[in-house]
Amino acid sequence: MLISIDHGNKQIKTIHCNPFTSGLTESDVQPYGRDVLKYREKYYQISDQRIPYHRDKTEDDRFFILTLFAIAGEIEATGNYTNSIIRVQLAVGLPPAHYGAQRKAFLRYFSERGAVAFVCRGKSYSIYIEDVACFPQSYAAAVTMLDKLQNIPRALVLDIGGFTADYLQIKKGEGDLSACDSLENGVILLYNKIRSRVSSEQDILLDETEIDAILMGKNTHLGSEVVQLVEKQAQEFVDDLFSTLRERQLELKSGPIVFVGGGAILLRKQIEGSGKVPHPIFVEDICANAKGYELLYRFSRPGR
Repeated sequence: MLISIDHGNKQIKTIHCNPFTSGLTESDVQPYGRDVLKYREKYYQISDQRIPYHRDKTEDDRFFILTLFAIAGEIEATGNYTNSIIRVQLAVGLPPAHYGAQRKAFLRYFSERGAVAFVCRGKSYSIYIEDVACFPQSYAAAVTMLDKLQNIPRALVLDIGGFTADYLQIKKGEGDLSACDSLENGVILLYNKIRSRVSSEQDILLDETEIDAILMGKNTHLGSEVVQLVEKQAQEFVDDLFSTLRERQLELKSGPIVFVGGGAILLRKQIEGSGKVPHPIFVEDICANAKGYELLYRFSRPGR
């Protein structure tokens, strides 16, 4: 069974299930609730509190536990559950700038586990990850819309995620890894700036869901001064990101800019209002990277 997972710093995304926060709580005793996973005599629940940013996600088992949650969800969503061992082919990704240095370790992180038994939401699973493939983020998302990009001389893909903003230049549908990088300009940085500013000026402690609601234009209980402050900080964040890209000799006006990732969706109003990107293309599907991993896996493994 092929399962594609986008291990974001903010959320875990798969193709058939709703995204969930990249956060865990661990316990020696079974906690209350349905969304509980048991692995190696420990109990885990998804938490709204994100795991602190790790440049290397293989430092401990937390992202593997999150992967088990994702695998169980995909097995259930696709109707592939069985009492016997389930052979899994895993398609994952890394930021373009980290891809070369971390790819081998990330592959080993998943592939050297042997048979894995766990219980998720009261159901027992036994899986064997028999093959793992890793692909560059951003390019994977762009693959889902290659029909629009393959004849364009030059396009820039900008994936605004939780902790990083990854960019990759595309030339006639091919990724140019000589023009890619990962900037620490993700929405988590924006959240921290907004919370600090609102706390100091308005004496209000905002959480991330409240910030998201403001940026998405939803009704909130917060006053207009707070809303205006949040929107101003978001616009400055986007403007600074574009200035950084321009300093790196990346042209923002001559070709299309393809925006992917949850951060790009969240900041669409500010991106369009910046006046610096005349030809934005938004990939609205937050799971685009995961879908791209699946496409790239099938292309790289003919017959699977």
